[in-house]
Amino acid sequence: MVIFSASIGAGHDGAAAELARRLEDQGQAVVRHDFLDMLPAGLGLRLRSLYASQLHTFPQSWAHVLTVAGRPRVASGAAGLSVRLAASRMLAAIPLDASAVVSTYPLATQVLGRLRSTERLPMPVAAVMTDPWVHPLCVAGGVDVHLAPGRPIAAQVHRLGGPAVAVAPLVRPAFQPVSGPGERAAARHRLGLPVDERLAVVVAGSWGVGDVAATARDITASGVAVPVVVCGRNERLHRRLDRTSDAIVFGWVDTMPDLLRAADVVVHNAGGLSSAEAMASGVPVISYRCLPGHGVANAAALEDADVSPWPQTVAELTVEVKLAITGMARRPPAEAGPDATAIITSLTATGVVPAAAEVIAA
Repeated sequence: MVIFSASIGAGHDGAAAELARRLEDQGQAVVRHDFLDMLPAGLGLRLRSLYASQLHTFPQSWAHVLTVAGRPRVASGAAGLSVRLAASRMLAAIPLDASAVVSTYPLATQVLGRLRSTERLPMPVAAVMTDPWVHPLCVAGGVDVHLAPGRPIAAQVHRLGGPAVAVAPLVRPAFQPVSGPGERAAARHRLGLPVDERLAVVVAGSWGVGDVAATARDITASGVAVPVVVCGRNERLHRRLDRTSDAIVFGWVDTMPDLLRAADVVVHNAGGLSSAEAMASGVPVISYRCLPGHGVANAAALEDADVSPWPQTVAELTVEVKLAITGMARRPPAEAGPDATAIITSLTATGVVPAAAEVIAA
């Protein structure tokens, strides 16, 4: 089994790592590759650097890129360019006896779909959706099945012309709801957090980008919760908040399951892996001050699915945080659906999706 992801943020790699873990637990050999390494002459590193710079300094430019890339002619051109740049290296990285190939990154999906549709790949290809909103580049002709964490996401894939199956989200099993207040208190003790306060955990992805400081100020101003900010790898943000805010501040967190068990509510600005982990942990989720582009699109998709409100003002945020901490907020429903590994295993064995899975066909 070969999995292609991309080291852009944490979502694509996170889904790939959890999928690989589950497959390996079933006794399958798994090889993972970074799509950025498939690009020539260090282009992948430059692409990642450009993306990071956009999000940190001019996020509206990223929104413009996503909008333009969603146009059919531009998306087709981006897919074709990706094939020309990466197809030969990707083919070389896929053993002839590989049972299947999986992508968690849109441009890798496009390349694999082209290779599969032109019969250069004899084995099945699956694509994993990692966000609540599906960009057109996430869906590729030639892909045997798109694995979508939830029926609303599968329906988006269907509208874009791809066969999809709604599966359970690909998050680690450690992300589980607390069994009672004692477990929450224990998690807070382990993390050095106050036991008797209402805590709003603020997440902004692995890079800690966006209006994070403003979000922390707004939560403090609400007077109903203490902000606990996860800065990820953004050390500058960590130092700044340590000096200037009343928030409890963390940098990179290896104990995210504990932190979510300690939370009364999670406030996010991107809607990716962190929000999926919070939902799996049974914690109310609020979208706020979202990143232009995918953050705004994800917030809209989550609001449409009625799992995460999207307040636009401090007053609206205060209302939603109050609803969350009093237990009156919308609780994300437990997503039904098979394990993604069951779909992939069936594809490798029979070439078809198992009959028990609901396929939303193109």
